[in-house]
Amino acid sequence: QRRELILRSAMHQRVMLLLSTYGLVRPVASFALNAIARRGGAALRSTLIEGETGTDTYKNYLIDGAGSKISYWHDVDLAPEGAADGVYNMVTEIPKMGTAKMEIDTKDTSNPIVQDEKKGKLRFYHGPIFWNYGCLPKTWENPNEEHPELKCFGDDDPIDVVEIGSSSLDEGSITPVKALGVLAMIDDGELDWKVIAIAESDPLAAELDDIADVEAKCPGVVSGIREWFRWYKTPDGKPLNAFGFDEECLPKAKAIEVIAETHAAWQGLREGSLDGGKLWTGV
Repeated sequence: QRRELILRSAMHQRVMLLLSTYGLVRPVASFALNAIARRGGAALRSTLIEGETGTDTYKNYLIDGAGSKISYWHDVDLAPEGAADGVYNMVTEIPKMGTAKMEIDTKDTSNPIVQDEKKGKLRFYHGPIFWNYGCLPKTWENPNEEHPELKCFGDDDPIDVVEIGSSSLDEGSITPVKALGVLAMIDDGELDWKVIAIAESDPLAAELDDIADVEAKCPGVVSGIREWFRWYKTPDGKPLNAFGFDEECLPKAKAIEVIAETHAAWQGLREGSLDGGKLWTGV
C-alpha cells in the first residue's frame, strides 16, 4: 500500500511539473455562481443555485431569459451558431484544479449540476483535476449499443470533455471549444470517451488544430490526461482504467465522428426510439 501511495505521488508530481512547464496549470479563479450571464448558442442564460454548497441539497440550474429552468444537457446547442467544423459548446462541470465531483444529473428534472454521491457520501477526487472538465450537450453514450471494435457499451452519460486551456472555466459556463482528439477510456467495462479540446478564446487555440499539435507544442499533456484518468479511482480500491485502440489518443477527425455518433444517439433518446430508462429527457 505504501509503494502504491509513493507511485501515485510520483505520478502526480510528474504530471504537475509537465503542466506547469507549459503554462497549463494556474490557480483556480474565484467565481460567483448566482446570476452569471453567459451565452450558449444564441440565447442569453444565467444560473440559479438552490441548496447549500458541499451538501446533497446543492443544485446548479441553467435558467433561460424568461427565468425558467432549462436543461444543460438538452437545451444547449451542441455547437455555437455558425461555428467552424469541430467547434462545440462545452458545459463545464468541474473547473480546473477542482476536487468536488460535480456532474449534470441526467435523471433529475431539468438536469441540474450536482455533486455526485457514492454510497450516500459526496464524491471528491483524491487530488485536483488539472484541466477543466465537462461534457458536450445533446450527446449520449448509449448503454445499449456495443462498440464494434472495443466490445463494450456506452456509460449512459453525455460525452466528456477535457479542456486544456490556461484559464479556469466556471462551473455551469458554456464555452465554445475546439475538439483536438479523443481517448477511448474503458471504465469498469463501460466505454467512456474523453474528448480533448481547447477553448476557442485561449491564446494557444490558434496553434492547436489536431492532437498532433498538442503532442508537439504541449508535450506531456496527453499522457498526463491519460495517466490521471487511469489512476484516479485506485485510492478507492478500484482497478486501473484501460484505454482502447492501443491507448492512442485518436485524431480530431475521429473525435468529430464520435461526437456525431453520440449526438445521433441523443436524438434517438429524445425522439423515444432509443430506451433511456430513468433518464430525464424533458419530453
